[in-house]
Amino acid sequence: MVILILALIIFGPGKLPDVGHALGKAFREFKKAALPPPPPPEKPLPKPAPEVAA
Repeated sequence: MVILILALIIFGPGKLPDVGHALGKAFREFKKAALPPPPPPEKPLPKPAPEVAA
């Protein structure tokens, strides 16, 4: 709550949405760079051919 009031005093009510947008974008980029990429999807193994009875 105190941080929000300080940000409002420092940046003013007109700039606050821009600052919040920039912080959100920076946080998303940081999270994307910090997390390892997901592994590629595994391909299903082919089904074995049925044996033919002689």
